[in-house]
Amino acid sequence: MGYDESSDERRASRSDGEDAYERDRRSRKTRRDDPRRDRSRDRSRNRKRHRRSRSPVDAPRRRSTSQERDRGRRSEHKQRRPRDHDDQRSERGSHRRRARDDDYNSRDGGGKQIVKRNGPLPSQADSFAVTQGEEPQKPKEKPNYGNTGALAAASNSVVQSDGSRIVLKYHEPPEARKTSPKDQWKLFVFKGEEVVDTVPLSSRSCWLVGREMAVVDLPAEHPSISKQHAVIQFRYVEKRNEFGDKIGKVKPYLIDLESANGTMLNGKKVPESRYLELREKDMIQFGQSTREYVLMLAPKD
Repeated sequence: MGYDESSDERRASRSDGEDAYERDRRSRKTRRDDPRRDRSRDRSRNRKRHRRSRSPVDAPRRRSTSQERDRGRRSEHKQRRPRDHDDQRSERGSHRRRARDDDYNSRDGGGKQIVKRNGPLPSQADSFAVTQGEEPQKPKEKPNYGNTGALAAASNSVVQSDGSRIVLKYHEPPEARKTSPKDQWKLFVFKGEEVVDTVPLSSRSCWLVGREMAVVDLPAEHPSISKQHAVIQFRYVEKRNEFGDKIGKVKPYLIDLESANGTMLNGKKVPESRYLELREKDMIQFGQSTREYVLMLAPKD
């Protein structure tokens, strides 16, 4: 038979395990038999017993000390604050009850009677020192039945020096404007080939043509011309250009005031009560008069 090494190794490991187990058992036994371990156990037991024995006996003493501390703190708190929270709450409740009672009395008519004052308060007596007795009363203004001019303005009339009234057939529209200083319009009056008069139209916005010397701006003495025949009116008009933008400009217009013999523009009769735009070198004739009125725009510098 051959020699088996594995069996020897198993025996050696088993013997080593038994030796380790024996050493461990001995060490545990020595620890149990150690007097120091017993002393530590006795100390811990004595502490627990001391706590249990101390707590029920010393509890009244600890409570008393805590109550004394609380009493001392309360006394110090009272010395610092003379009124505690209970007093403040009671005062607040009394104030609220008084407010409710006052409100109830005022609603029910009880309590103090409310006095309404028509004049100033006593504290304001110095500011209102002047009374009605000291200050003289002003006499009431009497109605005035005289002419105020409102009726004349509404009727668009003018009163002459002899008392006669002339009713105007025309009044300016809201878009009436004077021309710009850059645009100098002029009206040349021709009799035949001769210029008898030149009228600067840019000085005003409206020119009334006719025989009524008291109201017209441009007199015309021919008998075929009406008293208030026609008007040359400058108006502000807005138009849109090719880009859609609004462009405003003051331009001259002609309107016939329903005259008896009519008004001619460049040889054609104009319609009554209708604005027609005037342009440079336009020729105007009133009634059957041979005078020609030519509109010209002065050249700009």
